[in-house]
Amino acid sequence: MEFNITTEEKRILLAQAREAITAEIEGRKPSWPQMETGEYPNLEKYCGVFVSLHMINDKKRSLRGCIGRMTANLSLLETVRLMAKEAAFSDPRFPPLKKEELARCQIEISALSPMVLCPDPRSVKVGVHGLYLKRGGRSGVLLPQVPVEQGWNLEEYLDYICIKSGLPKGSYEAPDAELLTFTSIVFGEG
Repeated sequence: MEFNITTEEKRILLAQAREAITAEIEGRKPSWPQMETGEYPNLEKYCGVFVSLHMINDKKRSLRGCIGRMTANLSLLETVRLMAKEAAFSDPRFPPLKKEELARCQIEISALSPMVLCPDPRSVKVGVHGLYLKRGGRSGVLLPQVPVEQGWNLEEYLDYICIKSGLPKGSYEAPDAELLTFTSIVFGEG
C-alpha cells in the first residue's frame, strides 16, 4: 500500500465506523468530531476499503456482515463511514443489525492497496495477497486474511476465489480470466 495508517488514525476510523452504525440504530444523525484538513493525512487518501462485522458469542467469532469497495471515490474516512453502515444494514447475507447485537459486535477494517494483475497464480502469498477474479461478467473478492482464518493452502485459496465468483474451480487459469492481487492494512476492535 502506498501509505501507512497511524495508531491514532486507526482509532479514529474504528470510532467513526461504530458511530455510523450506532447513530443509524438510534435513529439520529452521527456525531463527527471536528478535524482540521491535513491533521490526519492518511484519512484523506483514496483507497479501497472493507468493513467487516463479527459477532462474539461465548468467545466464538462469527461473521455478521462485510461490505466494501475495491476502489474509492471518497476519502478513506468517508468510505469507512459508509461501508460500516452498509455492512451493518445492507449485507444481503444477513438481516440488519439489531440494537441488542451492537455490544457483541466487533468492527474490523481492511484498507486496500491498489490492485495489480497477477502474472502467475503460484506467486500468490497466502495471508499477504488478497484476490480479485473477473471472468465473463462475474467477479469475486477475498481479503488477505480469509485464507488464514479458514486454514486454506494456496490451491484451496485459488479454488475458493473461483467459487466466490460463481465460477468453476480452476477458472483463474482460463485465458479470458483476470486475476488481480492486492495487500491490505487490517485492524479492528478487541
